Amino acid sequence: MEALFKRMVSVKVREYIKDYSKRNGLLTLSVFAVVTGCILGFVLRTFNLSTQAKIYFSFPGELLMRMLKMLILPLITSSLMSGLSAMDTKVSGRLGVLTITYYLWTTFIAVIVGIILVLIIHPGTGQEKDGHHGSTGPVMTSADALLDLIRNMIPSNLIEATFQQYRTDLVPTVQSSNEKESQANFVYVMPDYHNPRLGHPVFLEITPAPDIKYKIVPSTSKGMNVLGIVIFSATMGLLLGKMGERGLPLVNVCQCINECVMKIINAAMWYFPFGIVFLVAGKILDMHDPAHLGEKLGMYFITVLAGLFVHGLILLPLFYFFFTRKNPFAYIRGLLQALVIALATSSSSATLPITMKCLLENCGVDRQIARFVLPVGATINMDGTALYEAVAAIFIAQVNEYDLDFGQLVTISITATAASIGAAGIPQAGLVTMVIVLTSVGLPPADISLIVAIDWVLDRFRTMINVLGDALAAGIMAHLCKKDFEKAAATAANPSDASAANKERRDTVISFGNQSVAMSDAPLITHRCDYVFEVDGDNVLERPVPCYNLCQV
Repeated sequence: MEALFKRMVSVKVREYIKDYSKRNGLLTLSVFAVVTGCILGFVLRTFNLSTQAKIYFSFPGELLMRMLKMLILPLITSSLMSGLSAMDTKVSGRLGVLTITYYLWTTFIAVIVGIILVLIIHPGTGQEKDGHHGSTGPVMTSADALLDLIRNMIPSNLIEATFQQYRTDLVPTVQSSNEKESQANFVYVMPDYHNPRLGHPVFLEITPAPDIKYKIVPSTSKGMNVLGIVIFSATMGLLLGKMGERGLPLVNVCQCINECVMKIINAAMWYFPFGIVFLVAGKILDMHDPAHLGEKLGMYFITVLAGLFVHGLILLPLFYFFFTRKNPFAYIRGLLQALVIALATSSSSATLPITMKCLLENCGVDRQIARFVLPVGATINMDGTALYEAVAAIFIAQVNEYDLDFGQLVTISITATAASIGAAGIPQAGLVTMVIVLTSVGLPPADISLIVAIDWVLDRFRTMINVLGDALAAGIMAHLCKKDFEKAAATAANPSDASAANKERRDTVISFGNQSVAMSDAPLITHRCDYVFEVDGDNVLERPVPCYNLCQV
């Protein structure tokens, strides 16, 4: 049978199939898994499965999400610490300024695109509210949300930041007044049943409504404080780089952790297509009536998708071509695996390991740049979320027949940009920060319920745009900072030139037996040191202490 197959298929075809399977086999399986999950989900909807059966059916997809979330913390901390510690201070400073400036600029452009499209299409015209929203009480103000964002940037407990975030809560307190108000008393004349011509007075005392005031109470919400961890890891990485040889053991540990995480990702990649089938199908099973949603929110859905299409497939590639003069779609082709995972998981943080793998292996981005740009982008670069929040806010205003002036549109653009920075890279985090945008222009936050039903679908597409924006930013930064890294590499390759440029030298020399070596050149074994000489300029200090160099990798 094998001989017959070899006769029928030429050598070139076999080589093409083998090469295609090697390069794009996993991508093809992932795309096939998304399609299969959609078909399977709509087929199973006809069986009206119970809630328990849906939970059991979605279990393989839940394992996929848990697997990806497990890798977020070690990947972010190790990549930022090891990446920034290896950079020169000037190079890392320039890269950081360029990266954050580019992220803010593209996010603001995404908001402008969303506002223009929603004003042209008018998806909220003619829509009617259901009219049975539950009272949610007062909501957090924009000032409180901004302060919470700053508080989360500096977590009070680093261990606590790995599983929860700071959040301001408003707790109602009822204040009873002791003063009796005579103005609330009324007199009514009721007719007498025995003699209709007569009547008797009835005194009615109305109790005033209780005075409810809301007290600001510090609280927490579930979910990793990624912003605080990113800032702490970046600070540690910069300081480790300045410490030189003394910080080298911890840098080596971070490099080992980063390589182990990437090996875990390579091993787990083959489970992804299987988990994607059940993840997508489970979401479709939980969906409400699709026909009713399409009729009610169809134009809103089209508006958001059109904005994401314009920003993700026209503007972002145009920015990439403008800065690098390279074909952006050839670069995007290497990111398809990460985009499919983003579509399935709707979490840019969970997709971060796959994006890192695609950039390093398919796109050829420098490892140091990818380790810095991607974790920062997964935290603060939310182009799709910012566009969605601007469109949703104006859509709610159109449903309420509320005319927005130019000043309010500017307010929406600024608050949507700021709110997207504070949005966590988790599914449907944009709904939380949507409150900031709505309250900034006086719209009712309770009307978020108008778009909740279809948010889970749009969340997947805007996550794809977020991941695409992060990856394209890494390519642009790699091009803009290429000369800086080449200079740093040349300096590292010629240490004699670097030492001649420094007036003073500082190193640690270990003496054991008949040998004397520098700490950085010590082998990967433990030693009982006879003497340790600390050389600082012209001063030499002797320290006879045991020395262990366990982390020299």
